[in-house]
Amino acid sequence: MSERLVSSEWGQKTIEQLAVFIQSQEPGIKGFEKRNLYRMRQFYETYPNSEIVSSLLTQLSWTHHSILISRCKTEAERLFYLELAVAERYSTRELDRQINSGIFERTCLADTKLAQVVHPKPLTGVFRDSYVLDFLNLPPSHSENDLKTALVYCLKDFILELGRDFTFLGQEYRLQVGNSDFFVDLLFFHRELQCLVAFELKVDKFRPEYLGQLEFYLEALDRDLKKPHENPSIGVLLCRDKDDEVVEYALSRSVSPTVVAEYEIKLIPKEVLRRKLNEFYELIVAKEEP
Repeated sequence: MSERLVSSEWGQKTIEQLAVFIQSQEPGIKGFEKRNLYRMRQFYETYPNSEIVSSLLTQLSWTHHSILISRCKTEAERLFYLELAVAERYSTRELDRQINSGIFERTCLADTKLAQVVHPKPLTGVFRDSYVLDFLNLPPSHSENDLKTALVYCLKDFILELGRDFTFLGQEYRLQVGNSDFFVDLLFFHRELQCLVAFELKVDKFRPEYLGQLEFYLEALDRDLKKPHENPSIGVLLCRDKDDEVVEYALSRSVSPTVVAEYEIKLIPKEVLRRKLNEFYELIVAKEEP
């Protein structure tokens, strides 16, 4: 039917007539109204591979698929959210929120920038280039303590934003080195990467000197807390803003697996994220050209 509609063999009213016909022949049957038949056609055209359709139908609801079909612009974006929704067991509300926050674009940006980070486990798909913390309801002017307190208070939402496999170990996590005490803002363990992940929070723009403190924490974690079977710890410096060129220079000689990301206290327009992603890809291509 879909092919004949596309080729104009059948008019667009065919679906309406089919809905009326089914209702007249089987008045007790539900789910074959005109609107649903249009959605069935759309689903078929979006997922023409029968093997994929079979697995999708058993793992996500019809509402999930309606969101994916209507909200995602490309096949790559749709597949990304599809796999994420299945892996994280997202409700439709959570899936809609993640699409609104542009996790696809933010993850693509981070994966491209993380290509040079050395770690025993692949880091692709784990970290974001920016984190959207709109659920904290923070005012534009806030302190690092405000940010830390709000993140712990809204820990469930924060872990949802971070992604799968993050386990929270504590805030102001104490590290004793010599006769001095030092405190990691937020400490997590990542089950897939099998390593500790230290978050250092900054409410201003990224500065190169912030890396020294974070690298010191990672060294202390690896020497005193990491278990023999675990991988080297990873540091995430979460700043209010960052200049990508400054970050690149600062990380070029860093010996520790470190991620520099920025955070937003309100949703980032998806057009902005897509434009930023396109600009970054164009920059990479320009650098690779002789």
